[in-house]
Amino acid sequence: MTGVQTCALPIFNADSVAASVAGALGAAKLLYLTDIEGLRRDVNDAESLISKLTATELGALLGDGTIAGGMIPKAESCLEAVALGVPAVHILDGRVAHVTIIELFTDAGIGTMVTGNKG
Repeated sequence: MTGVQTCALPIFNADSVAASVAGALGAAKLLYLTDIEGLRRDVNDAESLISKLTATELGALLGDGTIAGGMIPKAESCLEAVALGVPAVHILDGRVAHVTIIELFTDAGIGTMVTGNKG
């Protein structure tokens, strides 16, 4: 082989793809599992977990830099999902045993829930 053939492959953010699929399917909820409890007002303070916020509130936190680093794409995909009609998007700590069951089948609520502006 005298040369290496390359091709340009598109790069997709999995969170954005999930938001698009959820919107296209008319999903009632979209769950993201990550390695943090959810969105925080202060990234270094676990006690500053945000339990629930609207798309407008999340947009403001993105705009003022509260949401930063690796959580930016996840937060942006939450906005994308609610804009596509998904009523609620949840960011959950995947390290917690049975976290999806807790979120879906109890009133406890865990992590961060993002809703449309009427939610």
